[in-house]
Amino acid sequence: MQRAYGPSVRRRRLNVRLRKYREQRGETTGQVARALGWQQTKVSKIETGERKKVTPEELDGLLDYYGEHSPEVREALHECARLGNQRGWWARYRELLPSGLPDFEVEASVIKTYECQVVPGLLQTPDYAEAVFRANLVRSDQEIAKRLEGRMKRQEVLNRVDPPEYWVIVDEAVLRRTVGSRQVMAQQLRHLTHMAARHNVNISVLPFDEGAHPATMGSFVIMEYIDPMDAGIGYVETPTSSLYVEDPAEVSELNSLFAGAQGAALSPGRSLTFIGDVIESLEA
Repeated sequence: MQRAYGPSVRRRRLNVRLRKYREQRGETTGQVARALGWQQTKVSKIETGERKKVTPEELDGLLDYYGEHSPEVREALHECARLGNQRGWWARYRELLPSGLPDFEVEASVIKTYECQVVPGLLQTPDYAEAVFRANLVRSDQEIAKRLEGRMKRQEVLNRVDPPEYWVIVDEAVLRRTVGSRQVMAQQLRHLTHMAARHNVNISVLPFDEGAHPATMGSFVIMEYIDPMDAGIGYVETPTSSLYVEDPAEVSELNSLFAGAQGAALSPGRSLTFIGDVIESLEA
């Protein structure tokens, strides 16, 4: 499968590089804007990503001002600007995937997930995912079908020739909560055991017996990247919105929470045995 790219990742890479250039000069966005004859908000919005499109002329103006004359670097940054303006496959599901999470998943080299409620979306079977979507009683059959199609398409990130390392910690509640039916649940848990056999997928169960643990705050995702310009990013969902965590200190805190939960969880081998026992109880 051909590797996709994340427009948001490219925009973020460009924004970070431009901000570093400015900071190295010890200037404010207002000073840069005045030197270029721009509005201060224009420079600020380019750096924060609020301005989605940066034209070749604008980028050349910034790079000339910052003294970046390397042809290789300029070409790479122009590519970031160009690809950042394009749209990934998930654009057709944009109204159903408003968080833009696939933008960041497709280029991640490592994805770490702690989930306390349901099986992570990248590991859901079609029947399980449909049951999760139907739990929202106001969704139409048409919307559910499109959400399901997008969910299955999103899972292809794990089927690439060079898939990301996927580290998953699921609370025991995820395994015990019957979603759909006992049959749907057993099928879903068997799918987890099959996915855990892949070289890049590691699944651990955090049992009830562990009591309180570092990640009791709730579910979250951490994504890491190979390119040094792409800092790790966290993702947290709430009932009404989603939040990206980009501050290095806060991402570090999420990594500490994940490590703490991992320390409290069963090893991948013992987790498979645990999941197998739950499957047996469902099929009894």
